[in-house]
Amino acid sequence: MIILAFFLAHWYLSLFTQTFFHHRYAAHRMFSMSYGWERVFFIFSFLMQGSSFMSPRAYALLHRMHHAYSDTPLDPHSPHNSSNAFTMMWKTRTAYQECVFGTSVAAERFAGEYPEWPALEAFANQWYGRLGWGLLYIMFYVTFANAWWQYLLLPIHFTMGAFHGAIVNWAGHKYGYQNFDNRDQSRNSLFFDFLTGGELFQNNHHKLPNRPNFGVKKWELDPTYPVIWTFNKLGIIKLKAPKPVAYPLVPA
Repeated sequence: MIILAFFLAHWYLSLFTQTFFHHRYAAHRMFSMSYGWERVFFIFSFLMQGSSFMSPRAYALLHRMHHAYSDTPLDPHSPHNSSNAFTMMWKTRTAYQECVFGTSVAAERFAGEYPEWPALEAFANQWYGRLGWGLLYIMFYVTFANAWWQYLLLPIHFTMGAFHGAIVNWAGHKYGYQNFDNRDQSRNSLFFDFLTGGELFQNNHHKLPNRPNFGVKKWELDPTYPVIWTFNKLGIIKLKAPKPVAYPLVPA
């Protein structure tokens, strides 16, 4: 029971930091926050993502490329450019590392307006930083695991962010329905969205990339948005007016 609770906490807290801080804040600037709160969420993201911590700057660059080139040969993680989810994940990792080290020429046009903490980001990207987190996960399992099969969850802990990204990018551009004609293959994979905190409303998001609520229809619940709404009411963040994108609705 302890192992399952730990796994679920890591899954959903890591997921929240990725969708709230990296995606909606760093990549899309859907809201603003003070320097102090930005540092708080930087640290919280590092603690929750652990061994799979992503640089918000590199994430923003990669994600902006994804929107600009969605499902074209230039998209860094379209399932339509890869034969399976694992090759897509490796291609994404390569493009991400190029953004981290500043060697991506394609990413240059998308630079600017993202949070940066060079010292923390550099440490988190080092092999010894990631190894340290991995050892902590192993120690926790050695202490509390009471069945051999529980150790099979460890690889997911080690690469949690990659698992989240693979589910969103693969399912969100292959399976589900479309509310809008976005001139790409983005889909709303509602069946899987309990795993991804609203991220699988991909078709809605590609239509309205600056809208903090990824649900559009009344029955489309984005579980991250109520948290964002609450943070806005508390003054932790300040929501911005979303900018429309002129793509038509899919004909009924």
